[in-house]
Amino acid sequence: MKVKTWLALVGILALALVGCNSNPVYNVEGAPISTSTSGYSLRDVRDAIQQAGVSLGWQMKDVKPGLIVGTLVLRDHVAQIDIPYNRTSYSIIYRDSQNLNYDGVNIHSNYNGWIQRLNGAINAQLSRL
Repeated sequence: MKVKTWLALVGILALALVGCNSNPVYNVEGAPISTSTSGYSLRDVRDAIQQAGVSLGWQMKDVKPGLIVGTLVLRDHVAQIDIPYNRTSYSIIYRDSQNLNYDGVNIHSNYNGWIQRLNGAINAQLSRL
């Protein structure tokens, strides 16, 4: 009987540890663009977002005015995001992933760190406008 109890506890612990490595997907929605100037263009915003992404290893594709698709490939992990933007705000929205254990709500915790770093880099670039 003790062996069954021990195996059950080990199984529960293993499931708990697997769950610890994932979190709800982190999106940035409607982040305001703050800069000390007002004479910047939509193209300036696009360039700042692209520079921020490239500086962190993201492949940034200008799909159309107001939308960039970013792709990050690290080893066998792939994250893809949409970055809609205008002159006053931008968002970073989950698009797709590979090997990040996305289940429709949760994703590998590294993904959220990548998005938070990208958001910080975008804010830094935009503040220089």
